Amino acid sequence: MSSTPHPEVAEANAVPRVSPFCTGLLSKNIVKRARPMLVDEDVLDASNHCWCASTGQILGPDRFVAHPRDCRRGRACFESPVSDLT
Repeated sequence: MSSTPHPEVAEANAVPRVSPFCTGLLSKNIVKRARPMLVDEDVLDASNHCWCASTGQILGPDRFVAHPRDCRRGRACFESPVSDLT
């Protein structure tokens, strides 16, 4: 008998994965992505172009560049995908 749990059981017991990125961070990759963004490569495409949903520009409301390395918890304008993590 295998010690590997049934896939449905394993999924039910899995730790939820939450994106570390601000909900305002946008890129072409994000628009077509169905799963949470967990690493920079999930956000960036070949152009490395990102923008802020709040401003519609490459600068966020704090006037710093919108980029996956920067749009994380700790930034003044950060908005968490989970309300109690702000």
